[in-house]
Amino acid sequence: MNHNNNQISQYPMKTLSDLNFKDKTTLIRVDFNVPMNEAQQVTDTNRISAAKPTIDAVLAAGGKAVLMSHFGRPKGTRNPSMSLSLIVDTVSEVLGVPVAFSEDCVGPAAKAAVDALPIGGVLLLENLRFYAQEEAGDLTFAEQLASLGDLYVNDAFGTAHRPHASTTVIAQFFKGNCCFGALLAKEILAIDKVMRSGEKPVTAILGGSKVSSKITIIENILDKVDHLIIGGGMTFTFIKALGGSIGNSICEDDKMELALDIIEKAKAKGVQLHLPVDVLAADDFNKDANTQVAPVSQIPDGWEGLDAGPKTLENFAQVIASSKTILWNGPVGVFEIATFAGGTIAIGEAIAKATAAGAFSLVGGGDSVAAVKEFGFEHKVSYVSTGGGAMLESLEGKTLPGIAAIEAMA
Repeated sequence: MNHNNNQISQYPMKTLSDLNFKDKTTLIRVDFNVPMNEAQQVTDTNRISAAKPTIDAVLAAGGKAVLMSHFGRPKGTRNPSMSLSLIVDTVSEVLGVPVAFSEDCVGPAAKAAVDALPIGGVLLLENLRFYAQEEAGDLTFAEQLASLGDLYVNDAFGTAHRPHASTTVIAQFFKGNCCFGALLAKEILAIDKVMRSGEKPVTAILGGSKVSSKITIIENILDKVDHLIIGGGMTFTFIKALGGSIGNSICEDDKMELALDIIEKAKAKGVQLHLPVDVLAADDFNKDANTQVAPVSQIPDGWEGLDAGPKTLENFAQVIASSKTILWNGPVGVFEIATFAGGTIAIGEAIAKATAAGAFSLVGGGDSVAAVKEFGFEHKVSYVSTGGGAMLESLEGKTLPGIAAIEAMA
């Protein structure tokens, strides 16, 4: 990936093709904070697979790869149940190469392990968060980590919004010798495509239960999108604010003014705001509840809207079909309960169809990522973001410290 044609805001983006890894030790910050079951087996290897292209590139260029990651929340104590030694075999399996392990991430043990690593070798350091200095962004700790390598690559988008020692502070010790890994570069470009350089019309689909958790995103993207689709539980704050009857549906009464304000701002900026017109309502919050389709502003007392209705989904599908760039953040119903998953599946299908027809689609945020994986849309959209919090902060227009640090030192 050549950085000359990958402009990110005003910065040229420095990527793997810009560094020479031959005979060098490269420190790679990965995100191997993977889920495990009670038998201490990794249940989802996606984050390891996501880092593979970067590690492969370093090895193919004749370098050594030293991997740094956090794992769980040990809060500065050595907790054996959060030792990265537990995942070494899995990492080795996914990467297809033997992986050595260092019982410490700094100090003599770590240095000895790095020195013993042959060219073409991979070493995983012990959990960074066994040291409280990691999350504190401690300069001395960052310098100790930095002393282990000649080059630094950040490939951990999931922690790019944290000013930690290994994600942000460390970059200053690698002026001219650091870059973004393949995964982080893809994340930055995907967000850039939605927020800045995407082909119009641009559509954002925001779901989830609360307006309050999405307000900064909404305010930031109103200048970037042509269509804003609102779905999920936060619909009802808008509908009630507009004078509708929402029965027992979830609502943030203290955010109704804000909802009206968003409607006005969208109008002023020429953004078409799309709200549900009907819902699948239930008389109880469970899979066996009685259900009925009701107009969104006439939900009977004792009933609550738990999924988008058929007319709404038809309207939303038309907007999505006409879009060239699509952002999806948040489900449009309680998809964890099969009875109320239809709306979220229908949105996924509409996005998959638009993507197949040439649109660019980015899915991000915990629940929407879970939904696309569960319903098999993962490979039918253009990009699924690996970082929940980091993705949301990017959409809010914040500069992520992990990204800014590389840009400043590249």
